[in-house]
Amino acid sequence: MDHIFFRRNYRNDFAKSIHFSFFVLKCIIIVIERKAAINMNNKSYRISLFCLVTGLYWFSLYAYVPILSPYAESLGASYKMVGTIIGSYGFTQMVLRIPLGVLSDKLGKRKPFIVLGIGISLLSSLGMYFFKNPLMILLFRSLSGVAASSWVAYTILFSSYFEQGDASKALGIVNACNSLGQMSAVLIGGYAAQRLGQNTTFIIASVSSALGLALSFGIVEKKKANRKPLDVPELLTVAGNRGLLVVSGLAILLQFIAFSTVYGFTPVIAKKIGANDAQLGLLTAFSSLPAIFSSAVSGSVFSKRFGEKKVIAAGFVIISASCAAIPLISNINILYLSQIIGGLGRGLVFPLLMSLCIKSIDRSKHATAMGFFQAIYGVGMFIGPVITGFINDAAKLFWGFWVSAAVGLAGALIANQFIKEEK
Repeated sequence: MDHIFFRRNYRNDFAKSIHFSFFVLKCIIIVIERKAAINMNNKSYRISLFCLVTGLYWFSLYAYVPILSPYAESLGASYKMVGTIIGSYGFTQMVLRIPLGVLSDKLGKRKPFIVLGIGISLLSSLGMYFFKNPLMILLFRSLSGVAASSWVAYTILFSSYFEQGDASKALGIVNACNSLGQMSAVLIGGYAAQRLGQNTTFIIASVSSALGLALSFGIVEKKKANRKPLDVPELLTVAGNRGLLVVSGLAILLQFIAFSTVYGFTPVIAKKIGANDAQLGLLTAFSSLPAIFSSAVSGSVFSKRFGEKKVIAAGFVIISASCAAIPLISNINILYLSQIIGGLGRGLVFPLLMSLCIKSIDRSKHATAMGFFQAIYGVGMFIGPVITGFINDAAKLFWGFWVSAAVGLAGALIANQFIKEEK
């Protein structure tokens, strides 16, 4: 009876939190929309506001990521359940990204998807805070994948603030906001979990998404869409391109590894060797920060000197070595080093895969190819942690990392064999 009573109390508290959040948001939105109406034609205002919303959006999705695996395990989840929870984030993106892109193009609107996405992120983090059992964590983590599916609307709307020739500049700015939001989230989330308890990371994520949701109503959208509506038969034609299929397959392998290790079971290993929650945040940050630097030189320096094929293959080998070493590590500082090395490898590979996915595609179909690429690598985000979770349950935890290392070597071989470079 006590168990039922407390469960009902949690449900009541959850409902009250939702109602109170929306009451506060409604008050803030009135002020923001009036401010936005005054500043609608101010380009610097639009860009600054959008960057702030983008940072808060990604912060809300990553504040609890460093502790999510050990937190789910502490609630009684098996390794395969932990893997399914981690993978559900990628599964919903895999299913929804293309349909949301089609719907957004058909309506010619991006802002409603941005508002809805960050609103769902708020619901997701509040749900994980109030409902403390693995099945509910799975449900609300899946919702965070739904929220992340709206990212395509962010990139398209932000690009519309710039001239057509400045599209790469726009994407660079908005992706920098993405990275800044994620990096600050894992560091602050890890520190808060250490000082105040793991559950507080969900509250921090909720506050971020609530603020971002309120501000998102002030985002300005042009009445006419600048992009030709996505044509589904055209998507199928583009999806049959050999070059696009090869790099999309490699992106699946890359995300398989990342979500099996960095965002999956590496924090579990870290906990077992004595890492605290603040160190889990640092662990995720150390895997992300090097990728920012290696991404900057991957296409501009290394690929020009050695060729895209060799750089991608070398990046996969580096990632593989990092994964293989993890089960042998018993010191947190050495584990940090392994994450730095793996992050460097991912930074070498991913930007080249992004550029190659449109290299052999007609310019008029670049957006379609990029949409396919972003949707298809969600397969790796889903199957990676699920497969390694089952392996870890059936055998020992370290086998999942060695499987990820084998996937990295497979990526290197595939890149070397199937990527074609212009002479």
